Amino acid sequence: MDRRAFFGLVGGATATGFYSSQSFAQERSPHGEPIIKRWTEQRWALDNIIQANGVDWDQGHTSTILRACGVDAMEDMATLKQRVKKYADIVPAMEALARKREAGAKDFESRNELIVARDYYYMAAVYWATAMWGIDEINDRIIFNNTRKRECFSKYMALADHRIEWVEIAYRGKTVPAVFHLPPSYKVGDKVPVIVAVPGMDGFKERSVSLYADGWMQRGVAVLALEGPGYWESPVRGIYVDVKGWSEVGREVAKWLKSRNEIDASKIGVTGSSFGSFFSVALMADEPAFKACAVTGTCYEPGGHSIFEEASPTFKKRFMFMSGITDENEFDVFRKTLDWAQLAPKIKVPYLVAAGESDELCPLIHTEHFIGALGGPKQLVVYQDSRHSLNGPAVSNGPNPRLYQAEWMMARLNGKPMESERWFVEASGKINKSKIS
Repeated sequence: MDRRAFFGLVGGATATGFYSSQSFAQERSPHGEPIIKRWTEQRWALDNIIQANGVDWDQGHTSTILRACGVDAMEDMATLKQRVKKYADIVPAMEALARKREAGAKDFESRNELIVARDYYYMAAVYWATAMWGIDEINDRIIFNNTRKRECFSKYMALADHRIEWVEIAYRGKTVPAVFHLPPSYKVGDKVPVIVAVPGMDGFKERSVSLYADGWMQRGVAVLALEGPGYWESPVRGIYVDVKGWSEVGREVAKWLKSRNEIDASKIGVTGSSFGSFFSVALMADEPAFKACAVTGTCYEPGGHSIFEEASPTFKKRFMFMSGITDENEFDVFRKTLDWAQLAPKIKVPYLVAAGESDELCPLIHTEHFIGALGGPKQLVVYQDSRHSLNGPAVSNGPNPRLYQAEWMMARLNGKPMESERWFVEASGKINKSKIS
């Protein structure tokens, strides 16, 4: 379908109308990088902001890597902060770190020092994947980095302390990629709960289970880390963002999990972070196998005006790449389809949302509207003064969002009932609770 026909069908239509109509994601064939007015006009300002504030100018890139890789990555993150002075420095800096860790892994492996080699291969995979973040077109460089990521992660899988598998989930004649982890405590014949992990738009499946002290692995829960339509490796395969497509993937994920002898099919939960909070809704809406959902950092603003028009232009550029759209006007029509209005009322299972009071990417009012639309029991935890990444005094002094998420999910999958509540966590850590309907 040509661009004029696309606009004729969706122009002026609501997201609700588009959601129920034919999808066009599989017809996109982008060439080159997305062209964005703010990106072009504000690139000089972006580079100055990065020089002044460092590589974490827009969100906690280094803290996320440290959470996945552990303290051994601290020196690498210090090196990254020293090297990155402008946006164009990010990809080569990450590639350099990836090469260093990969070379080290091979050296330790050759000397049969396999625990250190394992850790280095994991970190190399995370760095190669992160180096894909600043490449917003399908070219030889992103394909090379993706290949190195997969090869390093495969090496890690062979040395890991638990069973890990590459997974392919059927999708419209192709497949979307995932990684399946069984906990270290798993014994043949066991049936364990499982979490389907949907990362944020800047997240990827290889980083979804931490190298050490992972919350799900410690609790004896399996994890299927998923890259659905538009996520990380999927665009390399020509599979782009499609809300309806995420619902289709949800049904296939449930089918795959039910086929696994290791999984207790009555205990399947979903987690999402950032834009994963939105796509987890689409994943679950038409599939009754999912029994609970818990998300952190939200993207529930219909159409995403704040994240795409007011935040760093890197968000819009990245999401346009994920969508397979290079023309900004066309994308501005498409983004109106990012709407949960038809989806949220279908969800009747327990739902936990942890959000920042001052979320700059999704104003809290939109999260509150979403909570109100859910069809089942729900809990909204709001951290005073926290931004999108959930940090600050309320997070430090109150319930840790990720630890609380894990404990909450275990209670729900074990059938413990819950009240629908809104928690407001003050900077002091004090929790003010109120009922919600």
